Amino acid sequence: MASWVEVVNDEGGIVMKFKIVSGGQTGVDRAGLEAAITLGLPYGGWVPKGRLAEDGVVPLKYVGMQEHTSSNYAVRTKANVRDSDATLIIVPSLPLSGGTMLTLQTAERLPRPHHVACLGTANAMDETMRWLQSFQPIERPFVLNIAGPRESGAPGIQERATKFLCQLLAAELPRS
Repeated sequence: MASWVEVVNDEGGIVMKFKIVSGGQTGVDRAGLEAAITLGLPYGGWVPKGRLAEDGVVPLKYVGMQEHTSSNYAVRTKANVRDSDATLIIVPSLPLSGGTMLTLQTAERLPRPHHVACLGTANAMDETMRWLQSFQPIERPFVLNIAGPRESGAPGIQERATKFLCQLLAAELPRS
């Protein structure tokens, strides 16, 4: 299992450790959870009351999730942005809409660090890696909220975002 603190690799670079949070919805939210499970990272986040999701309920296999007192998706979205160190929004293309746009607006309003990774651009991985490298080391896991469109609004996004996140979060983030 991943450490809860940053560690120094053999080359002297810091490997940042993360806790992934999301709202548990289909699509990018679940990609965040799947990437965390695959990489052995801690995960969690707020889900609506009743574990509501577009496919019924957020599966119980995601044991780290906290049920909110509200069944409103927007309330859950705002809680996840608020309780995170930063938010990574992953989209197949621009412009943003719906709950994805609400996530961005919430991050801007609070204000909380955020980044939009558009998978339709050739440099999405490099830009996102540079954004993550901009954060200073902390003595606990960096809580990263993962958000983006639902699977129904962007078919295939869950698989694409899971691959993107696994590559991103498995990488060692060298620091100067």
